[in-house]
Order: sequence, then structure tokens, then C-alpha cells
Amino acid sequence: MFFFWLKTGVVGFCSILFLIMGIDNLFNAYSLTHPQTFIMYFFASNLIILISLTGLLFSVFRIYDFIKNKGIKTQ
Repeated sequence: MFFFWLKTGVVGFCSILFLIMGIDNLFNAYSLTHPQTFIMYFFASNLIILISLTGLLFSVFRIYDFIKNKGIKTQ
């Protein structure tokens, strides 16, 4: 049960950090003057944001499932 919370917490924490980094990259992309560099930073930051949201949703759904089932059922 400890490893469940550890893995879920690490994935959630890393996802939040990457989400913050992706949003920061997105804001910084708008300060670029070269159009091709802007496009690269814009799409890269959106990809980082989407991947981090997927990890965050993974953690949320695992915690929801854990609470709904009242713990991990072992056989």
C-alpha cells in the first residue's frame, strides 16, 4: 500500500512540475520574434502541457478508484 501512494504521489508531483514548466514555456514563446522559433516553442509547450495533464489525471483517477473501493484488494 505504501508503494501505491508513493508511485501515485511521485507521478502527480512530477506532472504538476511539468505542467508549470509547460505553461512557463508557453508564456515565453510569445516573447520570441522569429516566427519559426515561436511555432517550435508553442507546439513543444503544448505537448508538455498535454502529457503532464495526462499524468495528473492518472493520479486523480487512481486516488478516486482507491477511495471508491476502500483500499487495494489483495487476493
